[in-house]
Amino acid sequence: MANLPQSLSMNSPFGAPSAPTPTAAGAPANKDRKMASAEHLVLDLSNPDLRENALLELSKNKELFQDLAPFVWNSFGTIAALMQEIVSIYPVLSPPNLSPAQSNRVCNALALLQCVASHPDTRMLFLNAHIPLYLYPFLNTTSKSRPFEYLRLTSLGVIGALVKVDDTEVISFLLSTEIIPLCLRTMEMGSELSKTVATFIVQKILLDDVGLDYICTTAERFFAVGRVLGNMVAALAEQPSSRLLKHIIRCYLRLSDNPRACDALRSCLPDMLRDATFSSCLREDPTTRRWLQQLLHNVGMNRVPGLQAGGGFDHMLVN
Repeated sequence: MANLPQSLSMNSPFGAPSAPTPTAAGAPANKDRKMASAEHLVLDLSNPDLRENALLELSKNKELFQDLAPFVWNSFGTIAALMQEIVSIYPVLSPPNLSPAQSNRVCNALALLQCVASHPDTRMLFLNAHIPLYLYPFLNTTSKSRPFEYLRLTSLGVIGALVKVDDTEVISFLLSTEIIPLCLRTMEMGSELSKTVATFIVQKILLDDVGLDYICTTAERFFAVGRVLGNMVAALAEQPSSRLLKHIIRCYLRLSDNPRACDALRSCLPDMLRDATFSSCLREDPTTRRWLQQLLHNVGMNRVPGLQAGGGFDHMLVN
């Protein structure tokens, strides 16, 4: 989910040379050669005999090519070729029979779709075409083998690119799909890295008011998220990851902004976040320590755990 280098303008036309700078006198000609190479490789995607090499080269060097995403989107047959790569491996998802070579190839196609999802000129076109839905079968897999894990992680990277830019329209689209349960599944059974990306996606959804309202509208949704977050905290007590813990605490803190969710957190926030379990893990992370302190303040950690009669999600579940 890395951004394009700052030296590459996102506003100039595809393939247009940049003005020379004192530190890079030969940059315009070099950039033109790179773009000519990129255009040639994109056109190769429509040729089944040349596609595998084109996918590999473009995915390895996508950050070097200025405005690659609009060219990928607008060039004839390119998106169709990428979608063909995606759907072609559906048959080997269940029963799980995905080879490393198949995984690498489709992940190269997904890397180009991530490029499209990241670009401001193609992001909404990408969403309006409902392309994220074609990635959901990859997130619905449960095999922990390396090819499947790589496939899940790369698919999450595409969704992560969408939510990285704060946009309520993007969040609303994702909430109309099954993205929350799919992320929760990965948060439970994925590798540390895929868990981190999935938790980041949930965090970005929660940080949008529409997303927070969606999660906190029903007790079932709130407790589904809360249960998975709680299980992850328990697992981190044995195998700490400061990066993953940071996203988990941020999710809890955002949930505490909702009054009913905050009430429920007083009784279901993991004890390990209330004591010194993660002190060493957070020693070098003042931002996350501050978030945790604010979370504990919001839920009133010094008060007796429990909910007032007739309030919060517990009351909804009883009735």
